[in-house]
Amino acid sequence: MKKSLLILAILFSATLCAQQEWGDMQKNELTLKEIAPIWPGCDSKNVAQRDACFDTKLSQHIQKNFKYPAAAWKNKEQGRVVVEFVIDEKGMPVVKSATGATKSLQEEAKRNIMAIPKMTKPGMMGGKPRAIKYTVPFTFKM
Repeated sequence: MKKSLLILAILFSATLCAQQEWGDMQKNELTLKEIAPIWPGCDSKNVAQRDACFDTKLSQHIQKNFKYPAAAWKNKEQGRVVVEFVIDEKGMPVVKSATGATKSLQEEAKRNIMAIPKMTKPGMMGGKPRAIKYTVPFTFKM
């Protein structure tokens, strides 16, 4: 009787240990890689080059379209504005929020982002168009 209880206890503890080692199957997740939108003129390169081209074109766009609002300049308004936006499923920019500095500087940062051209291809995930989120800081300094 003692041997059977001992064997039963060993089997029970072994199954508990084995379940803890394997983990909970319900917590397994499948992650898919996001593919960034393709900026016009960046479509004939490999993935790493397209991503670098997107970053370069975005920086160039912001610099080219940057305007200090006249009223803000006159009032000596300065600060940092952080704009959160997405490139939606159609390849168009959509501003989600702008925070920091003053209202006029936030509006200028939003205007700059909304001037981004339509992407050649939207962002993708799992073979389907998907909105891809970006965050860009603007520094308004005199």
